[in-house]
Amino acid sequence: MKFRALTIFILFVGFSFLLLTCRDSSQEKAGNPVVRVGNEVLTDNDLKEVLPLDVSKEDSSALADEYVNRWVRSKLFLRQAESNLTDEEKDVSQMLDEYRTSLLVNKYQQKMLEQKYSPLLKHEEIEKYYKEMQDNFKLQENIVRGLMLKVPLNAPGQNDVRRWCRTADPESLVELENYSLQNARMYKMFLDTWVPFQRINANLPEPVRNEERFLRYNRYYETTDEQFRYFFLVTDYEFIGSIAPLTFVEERIKAILLNKKRGEFIKSLEKELYNEALEKKTINFY
Repeated sequence: MKFRALTIFILFVGFSFLLLTCRDSSQEKAGNPVVRVGNEVLTDNDLKEVLPLDVSKEDSSALADEYVNRWVRSKLFLRQAESNLTDEEKDVSQMLDEYRTSLLVNKYQQKMLEQKYSPLLKHEEIEKYYKEMQDNFKLQENIVRGLMLKVPLNAPGQNDVRRWCRTADPESLVELENYSLQNARMYKMFLDTWVPFQRINANLPEPVRNEERFLRYNRYYETTDEQFRYFFLVTDYEFIGSIAPLTFVEERIKAILLNKKRGEFIKSLEKELYNEALEKKTINFY
């Protein structure tokens, strides 16, 4: 039992982590090495694959440090396990096969559930659940609607950009889009979509510290760094603690409703697959 518990521990601490980071040590790895444990190397390209893009430099650095530390600890545990377990104890092929089977089956079930039931979810059903469970949808972050533009400091027509941003009528939005195709390094329009304010902060040269105060007193914001000018228009906002707009949590509600149907659906799917397999003689009892 102790050996089996240790094997399970190695499986989840070592193998699941290896799914993300481990590479064949016999292959040359692209990118600059960040850390090495034995023959295993973690490169800067590996880090880029797992770190989110829409975070500040400070947060990105902290996440990278945390990831590297986890990677190193995982490799050390794996080396220790390889050295101290017998060949029989290290043979986890059956467990891995069962784990793989479980993952694939769950993925298939979820895919079929979404394909068959998601289109059947009516807006009225989603809205009804939202109204009944509003207290469960209080915002954990400030959210905004608006637009954001980033242009080089020497880009032409910036007075026009200011005017178009402040106006934000249909004609101005067309002008902004045309202008952005030629001059902008970044153009994000989210007038009909709620986005977390943290995502805005991640694109500003200096993040806004007091988000609530900023949103209360700013509809238009402009700032610069050494290379770019940033234009930010807020058309609507909601604060932490308020009830999230339906459009912001709609996908979450869909997932909840689908999950409620999951048990019934899986039973139906199992029966359908079983009967089909009997008809096609895929199953043969001896």
